[in-house]
Amino acid sequence: MTWNCIKCVNKRPNISRTLGHNISFPMCVTSILLRLHRKLSMDFYNVSVLHGDTSAVEVNTSEASTGGGHDAYYNNAILPTIFGIICFLGIMGNCMVIYTILKKTKCRAKQTVPDIFIFNLSIVDLLFLVGMPFLIHQLMGNGSWCFGATMCTVITALDSNSQIVSTYILTVMTLDRYLATVHPIRFNHVRTPCMATAVIVLVWTLSLLTIIPVWMYAGLMPLPGDLVGCALLLPDPSTNIYWFTLYQFVLAFALPLLIICVVFFKILKHMATSVAPLPPRSLRVRTKKVTRTAVAICLAFFICWAPYYILQLVHVGVQNPSPAFSYAYNIAISMGYINSCINPFLYIVLSDTFKRQLIVAMRPVHRKFRVNPTSTMEGSVSLRLTTDRPQQDQSSRELLPANMADH
Repeated sequence: MTWNCIKCVNKRPNISRTLGHNISFPMCVTSILLRLHRKLSMDFYNVSVLHGDTSAVEVNTSEASTGGGHDAYYNNAILPTIFGIICFLGIMGNCMVIYTILKKTKCRAKQTVPDIFIFNLSIVDLLFLVGMPFLIHQLMGNGSWCFGATMCTVITALDSNSQIVSTYILTVMTLDRYLATVHPIRFNHVRTPCMATAVIVLVWTLSLLTIIPVWMYAGLMPLPGDLVGCALLLPDPSTNIYWFTLYQFVLAFALPLLIICVVFFKILKHMATSVAPLPPRSLRVRTKKVTRTAVAICLAFFICWAPYYILQLVHVGVQNPSPAFSYAYNIAISMGYINSCINPFLYIVLSDTFKRQLIVAMRPVHRKFRVNPTSTMEGSVSLRLTTDRPQQDQSSRELLPANMADH
């Protein structure tokens, strides 16, 4: 989220003034503060890129002190609380998924392609949520950044990369489901853990290349009171804002969403027209579960991210956004984080197999004596110490719903 060059919203339209190339405060937000452009709590600063200087920033806060107590309470209490809850639940949920998969590996169960995708998706979601404490710190500190230039670049890049990688992993998971459902035999040699790992490496590489502008332009921006903010300072805000926003919208949302919807449509179409020798009731149940899973995955992604990207596009043409727009933008930001928070719970709700593996992973290992049916020469029954652990064939099943894990 942090690398999008969306304009900062001025909560008090009369504060924004036009300088230089007729670039008002909202239009300067290529110099958008890390996560500040999300929360918009620094929007009362009149920030404008000076004419002929792509690195200098003028900040005018003569009217910044006129903010009401309601805004201060909203920025310093309500938003940090909401983000804190999302951060806690998301980190706990993704750690739970990671532990479950690692526990399965420890039991020497065979890793599957969906296991690899889900494991990496949980890692990415976890990294994305780890950046939230920095956001909360800024919310509590009026947008100031006190962690240095290096951390500014690292956290901005981490946030940006996690956002892109999670979307791409979801896309390749959808393609994998297509191959497993529509072409289970033809592409069986392709759907291997080794190939899945290679795809994950490719996804990370493409994402790192995509966020090169973040590594180049993330830095510290002066703020009033000898403070600094973490900003993305692009060379020409007047044009970069538009193209960078469009660039992000297409690569991080529109294109992946289009692929996901088309692929799931083909899966559902195949399931509806399949002539597999299954009993009618089994076929209906299978189709219903696949439909439920497909719709849930697509809707979770679309519902959580669509408002944010739509407001991004709208924001490009808005010079003086209203306070209502600012609140809507904050809600959209929260929903983007919620997407990383709810993914683990979607696995639990939609996958009976994952629920069983989670129970096994969380259950302590009990050792107990079992009776060996083989008698000794004296006729007594021998005892041996055994470990109560799940059988390998059961734990090696995929983490997706059983109806989608047959191939």
